[in-house]
Amino acid sequence: MPPQDAEQARWFAEEVQPHEAALRGYLRNRFPGHPDIDDLVQETYARLLQAREAHPVHSPRSFLFATARNAALDFFRRRQVVAIDGLADIDLLPVLEDRPGVAETVCHDQELQLLAAAIQALPARCRQVMTLRKIYGLSHRDIAAQLEISEHTVNAQLAIGVLRLRTYLHAHGLTRIHD
Repeated sequence: MPPQDAEQARWFAEEVQPHEAALRGYLRNRFPGHPDIDDLVQETYARLLQAREAHPVHSPRSFLFATARNAALDFFRRRQVVAIDGLADIDLLPVLEDRPGVAETVCHDQELQLLAAAIQALPARCRQVMTLRKIYGLSHRDIAAQLEISEHTVNAQLAIGVLRLRTYLHAHGLTRIHD
């Protein structure tokens, strides 16, 4: 592990992970409608690590909770449904096909190939943890049991993996993956 990654893992283990139980409780109480607290925690960790790369974090606990709140609010903002006037007239619109065009399909395929390359660029343990969580949908506890590591290590590897994927994709010109 490069020295920078080792220092980041040490900082994360000492300054952030001790607050995980309180963070999860806060998120469950404050945002009971969020469908996946594990993903919200990982998004929070990724944002925290990304912010720490840009500037020092002087109060990790406060920054952690503020980042978690912002991540949750962003999630709910993205899910808001906007009413569309004239929905009854939608059948009258001159639409030939309701599927993506060739250019959009090719672009999406290229993004998927880039994402696969980004995942392959992760360190082996990080790649295993990310794959078990994001592809197979295993819980943190199940991943820890299967790989014989602690849940804290699972959390740290997921946070580092998300950050590295974002950095890789951004460096290759992809700043947002389509939903």
